[in-house]
Amino acid sequence: MDVLRASSSTLVHSPYISTTTTRSKTQFPKPIFHHLKLKLTVFDSSFTLFERNGSKSRLFMTLSSSPASTTESIEPPMPELEADGREKKRFDWYSHWYPVMPICDLDKRVPHAKKVLGLDLVVWWDRNENEWKVFDDTCPHRLAPLSDGRIDQWGRLQCVYHGWCFNGNGDCKLIPQAPPDGPPVHTFKEACVTVYPSTVQHDIVWVWPNADPQYKDIIMKKKPPYIPVLDDPSFSGPMGNREFPFGYEVLIENLMDPAHLPYAHYGLIFNPTPKVKVDREGGSPLGMKVEKLDINGFNGKQDWGCSYFIAPCVYHAFIDVDQRNGSAISETEKSNRRLCLVFMCIPVSPGKSRFIWSFPKNFGVWIDKIVPRWMFHIGQNLILDSDLYLLHVQEHKIMELEATNWQEACFVPTKSDAFVVGFRRWLNKYGGGTVDWKGKFSRALPPSPPREQLMDRYWTHVVSCKSCNTAQKGLKTLEVMLQTMSVISIGIVAVTKQNMISMVAKSTMVSMAIICFAASKWLAQFIYKNFHYHDYNHAFV
Repeated sequence: MDVLRASSSTLVHSPYISTTTTRSKTQFPKPIFHHLKLKLTVFDSSFTLFERNGSKSRLFMTLSSSPASTTESIEPPMPELEADGREKKRFDWYSHWYPVMPICDLDKRVPHAKKVLGLDLVVWWDRNENEWKVFDDTCPHRLAPLSDGRIDQWGRLQCVYHGWCFNGNGDCKLIPQAPPDGPPVHTFKEACVTVYPSTVQHDIVWVWPNADPQYKDIIMKKKPPYIPVLDDPSFSGPMGNREFPFGYEVLIENLMDPAHLPYAHYGLIFNPTPKVKVDREGGSPLGMKVEKLDINGFNGKQDWGCSYFIAPCVYHAFIDVDQRNGSAISETEKSNRRLCLVFMCIPVSPGKSRFIWSFPKNFGVWIDKIVPRWMFHIGQNLILDSDLYLLHVQEHKIMELEATNWQEACFVPTKSDAFVVGFRRWLNKYGGGTVDWKGKFSRALPPSPPREQLMDRYWTHVVSCKSCNTAQKGLKTLEVMLQTMSVISIGIVAVTKQNMISMVAKSTMVSMAIICFAASKWLAQFIYKNFHYHDYNHAFV
């Protein structure tokens, strides 16, 4: 997404924008239908623009051209409305379920360190209760991280600093340093670990980030957002996860923005040619409509499908595949090929977020059964990397401007930014304008690391993806084997006497040595580019 600042001394001339100082509406022409590749979303919206104070342009979005519409306007709230407390509803960031990790990427043998909403958590498998547990990642003894511990032979979580052990309820069951004939200090409340409510839904571990006793049985009253296709056996789609060096807000609005796809991901995603092609990439106007916005999120409607933002983490969309390019087909045929895009965006800390994705579909299901997940992840990570640097820099620029309102920093005059504006409207009106970190962090973002470290795949994906981690280790082993075979072949030729082996055999062994060496070099480059770092130069695509 481009971050553009409108100069107070410049009037923007556009067929979509009124440059007069009156508060009159500007109507937009009917958008050209545009359908995108299956694996990414396209969205719809309609806007009305007002000019404020004759300088900064302020964008408003409406949901219907009819004044009598009963749907809510997505007009960004004025800052003073938030400040004076007149807005009664307020989104409680700590009273909702948050996805932590897909269970396919969790090893039951070890504890896992994860962070959600700035909370340091440890996720581990309690084999005594056959459940995934989520604890505060802090031993009550000397505050060592329990995620660096182990699961002992009795299935308890053990801190490896002094050996304290905890059961699935967070109770301390053993303090090795306490004499057996002394007071039972392990039973004291201070020896217990904080336990967060957790559950598994859609093969994902979810956490309720509030350990207050009143929420102990919250799963009986409120469940995580339910997406039926993730449990539908006729749909199939492998999951993935990735850590990003930019915040939750930037991540989720980027996923809601289809207009950047033909540009930031050019050459990586198929983009149908529009009727009127204005440039090489084939960008075009996008039509959208938001039908409802409230404290729980918003719904969107497009010609080709529908989409939903379920606050605070889930964004998913349905695509009627056979409606691509507006082709006329029967309703029966339309229902036969469906794709759902499921995006889960987790706030980790300022400037950091976690992404869990899946693309369940009811066609080509056999492909997901025979192709390993890591092969899908190679292409998906390349797409994610191709705009990673842009988003990281974008977030820092917005922060540097110290804008009190996102729209004071960004100029969004077209309909293609509808859902982005809708999300910012929700965030400002209900979420307090930003994630509630409970005072744990300042507003400052982490410093920008070197580009290769910023776009590193190994620590942000491979180590936490069981499929990619296994593939990377297997390919590294194969690389070493090829190098060893090359050395052995050359060694045999070198030590063998001339009359003991024919020239044909020698030539064959030398050729094999060269082929193995070349293959090992190619494999090393393949491993580096797909499991460690693959830059994307937009100027040469």
